[in-house]
Amino acid sequence: MLETDSYIGLMHTLFALEEMYRLKIGEIDGEICLRLDKSDYSTYTSIFDMFHAWQEQAAKLEQGEITKEENDQWRYKYPELDTSGHWAKVPSQAVSDMLMEELQKVEKEEKEK
Repeated sequence: MLETDSYIGLMHTLFALEEMYRLKIGEIDGEICLRLDKSDYSTYTSIFDMFHAWQEQAAKLEQGEITKEENDQWRYKYPELDTSGHWAKVPSQAVSDMLMEELQKVEKEEKEK
């Protein structure tokens, strides 16, 4: 389980996300930012759609189109309340774990060749 109750815990969570989901840290216009790595197209497109939905919701909040409470409800019940049309259903954690295990086996076999 990832812990984010301290800055150090947050950093370790970000390191894990970098490893698991190929997030990259960078700089744009002098500001530190996290970005998605396009080299893994499947992961990139899945997460991009989810991040895009999140960004749209954050923009609505910033522009006063929704309240903080509405935004909180969207976040807590995501993706149930998402109406952006960007989100796609993802497999259960068990299926995801199984797929990742098989993918790692294939990658290991390819490296051995």
